[in-house]
Amino acid sequence: MSVARCQQEINSAELTEWLAYYQIEPFGTHMDDLRAGVVTAAVYNGIRDAKKRPEPFGPADVIPWLGGFSPQREDELVLFDDPAAQTAMLRAALFGKSANGQGV
Repeated sequence: MSVARCQQEINSAELTEWLAYYQIEPFGTHMDDLRAGVVTAAVYNGIRDAKKRPEPFGPADVIPWLGGFSPQREDELVLFDDPAAQTAMLRAALFGKSANGQGV
């Protein structure tokens, strides 16, 4: 849902209630990923060789955005000489949009 549509369909009070509810009971795709990660980790732990890997798997080991399979470390900076290219990269990473506003 776009911000404009959200503003047309709900008021500030309802949005505040949803934000408060999210703080108590998070929902959305990140939570779905965490649930799937718990199940996947349980399956991996059921078949892992405890001698080769004494530590059990957890959701962070199987969910890429938690860093389990990330090919790039978080402390590695990606810097471009061209400020416009740097902005385009950040925009694509954060919002999934290219410099012209279209999806990547």
